[in-house]
Amino acid sequence: MTADGWMHAVRQQLGLGRLLPLGGPRDGAWIAEGAAGTVLRRAGNAVPGVRLGALRINLADPDAAHAPAVPPPPTALPPGPLRLTADIAATATEPLPTTASRLRTALSAAASARLGLTVAEVDLRVTALLDEETEPDVVRPPEPPQAGQPADGDAAVVAAAALAVPGVTCLTETLGRAVHIEESPGEATLPRRHVRVELAVGADHRTLEVARQVRAHVGAALRDHPSVAVLITAVS
Repeated sequence: MTADGWMHAVRQQLGLGRLLPLGGPRDGAWIAEGAAGTVLRRAGNAVPGVRLGALRINLADPDAAHAPAVPPPPTALPPGPLRLTADIAATATEPLPTTASRLRTALSAAASARLGLTVAEVDLRVTALLDEETEPDVVRPPEPPQAGQPADGDAAVVAAAALAVPGVTCLTETLGRAVHIEESPGEATLPRRHVRVELAVGADHRTLEVARQVRAHVGAALRDHPSVAVLITAVS
């Protein structure tokens, strides 16, 4: 198995799923599908008369994706419009198209306002009819391994800068370590160092805005002002 294939398998086992682009090509931020799904499920289950089943997020059109401004995490999807697909169970208290329309609105609003995902399409498939309204299942976020703060060096500077941003709850280490610093080989493709920071954020902050602030804080904290990518692995 290749290194990328191994990472993909590990992410699936941890419930993280795909690494989805947050914002646009210049935002340098990604979120794990499992973390995004937690927020979307909570928004969807708040719609009366419907319960979400399987939920998947992928590029709506891979040919319309853009090259990111900074190196992405391994196997991450490139920035581009996303398609959200979900299986749902619904009651018959109102026409199914009406229920589906309300659910699409709720999911689209949560994706944009709470996360910062660019969702172009929401495809729903009714897989079951509910006899009556039921209490939604408790939606539990994925729990990636929490990382300790590095003791010294540039990694410690990066960690402190990231943790100082409002909305950051902790550093995580799904991809090996919370702070990954890639030294510049002096080539045109990577003229300066690159830093990747992996972390969890609170649900009371817009995820994309937290990621943008982390990038700004980390980039300013190091003297050589490296490029920065942020990976969100949990929203709690």
